[in-house]
Amino acid sequence: MVELSGKGAATFGARWNSQGIEMIYTAESRALAMAEVFVHLSLAMMPDDYLMLTIEIPDAVSIKELDQSILPDDWSDSPYKYETQEIGDRFVSAREACVLKVPSSVVKGDYNYLINPYHADFNRISITETVDFIFDRRLIG
Repeated sequence: MVELSGKGAATFGARWNSQGIEMIYTAESRALAMAEVFVHLSLAMMPDDYLMLTIEIPDAVSIKELDQSILPDDWSDSPYKYETQEIGDRFVSAREACVLKVPSSVVKGDYNYLINPYHADFNRISITETVDFIFDRRLIG
């Protein structure tokens, strides 16, 4: 059974969380999710059992949109910036909203949704579909 936990992001840390801080990274579309994965893993590294999850975030779940004016100019560069990790860490610890809408660093104009597994509304979010997802081999050129 698949579950949302945030433990994966906590293992190494990422753009919006420091190591040890649990956070669930999601994308607003399958295409964005695929692009976000593809910049981190080569197609050869993709597991054969990769899954695409669809989740439902009910309207009653609190979503905060990040004010992008607070981001440093180089926020989307790699390696990850301390400033963006600090934003995510504060979001998790404050527990003011369950979801934080942030800009994608991969596809400008698209958004990722970061889920705080410690927020009281987290149990309202559910996985509605789990399907095998095969990356098209044409993506490697």
